Amino acid sequence: MASQKIGINGAGIGGLAVAIALRKLGKDVVVFEQASRFARVGADINLTPNAVRALDGLGVGEALRETAARPSHRISRVWNTGEETSRLTMSDEAQIRYGAPQLTMHRGDLMTALEAALPAACVKLGKKATQIERHAAGATLHFADGTQEDVDVLIGADGIHSAVRTALFGPEHPVFTGVVAYRAVVPAERLAGVPNLQAFTKWWGPEATSQIVTFPLNRGREIFIFATVAQEAWRNESWTTPGRVEDVRAAYAGFHAEARALLDACDDVLISALYVRDPLPAWSAGNVALMGDACHPMMPFMAQGAGMAIEDGVVLARCLAEANGDDIPGALARYRAARFERTSRIQIGSRSNAWLKEGGNADWVYDYNAWQVALG
Repeated sequence: MASQKIGINGAGIGGLAVAIALRKLGKDVVVFEQASRFARVGADINLTPNAVRALDGLGVGEALRETAARPSHRISRVWNTGEETSRLTMSDEAQIRYGAPQLTMHRGDLMTALEAALPAACVKLGKKATQIERHAAGATLHFADGTQEDVDVLIGADGIHSAVRTALFGPEHPVFTGVVAYRAVVPAERLAGVPNLQAFTKWWGPEATSQIVTFPLNRGREIFIFATVAQEAWRNESWTTPGRVEDVRAAYAGFHAEARALLDACDDVLISALYVRDPLPAWSAGNVALMGDACHPMMPFMAQGAGMAIEDGVVLARCLAEANGDDIPGALARYRAARFERTSRIQIGSRSNAWLKEGGNADWVYDYNAWQVALG
């Protein structure tokens, strides 16, 4: 049988991860990306041990460790008293317990490592999919530049506004949660009086819509700060909209002094909206499948959005490799069966925003090996 051509729409974290995994398993892949060039977009990424273990299997873990920070603990604190309600040891203990540490880094460093692991010839930039036709032998992608391309298998790794998802199941719109997120990165030296800077720390607010999360970046030299605020409406789709630091400080005026000090150190912030969608019953049709935010977008409160996309990529690649070109729809069904319960549980858990608030077992999230999980 001739080698099948697997097309991936979207060169984000999930799209590049599945492309690398497929190539490692001997598959022919091409990635279509609407951007004309790779850019360093986004401030941060928090990779818990389950995601790092999957990335280690892709061969990019060593490069990530060169620039990443390794949080010492995962700590929960109460918004007004500062009381600790849970503390998990991470770093070396996570390496021993889960086979990988937690790594926190600039999103651009993760993208750079993934891009370097994939031959440039495998990625076609400036390819914005405007129409996708599904047929018995695969799919045809039509691009904004007037070109088109046929693939035997198509993977939609194109995010919450997925063109592939729309082609499969029709148009729909994710739901705005009524929560916006502020993000900033500040030098650690500005926060010398704040404890636990080298830990992942979450300040739980009086309502589920308010929390401040901090963790180190760049081997601890910088601190990422994330804070959420309730807001009635949102119309801007950009992830890089400048916000007003005065607004976020005002929203947290009643928090503990150590929490307020984090926001006082910010010169500027970016603001973005948080969207949700209920778990999607079907992830594929014929030889076309979805992954990552295209099928299970989630709130960031369990820090698993990128991790779930990376895990999807590994499991999907294994299912397609195991099929060896035969019964692609069956392979895609096995992929969904292997992933649906876990991603739905995390998707819903992220929305409720209570995980590890007062302790609990993180093993079911962190102790997952996408390279070895049963495929059914």
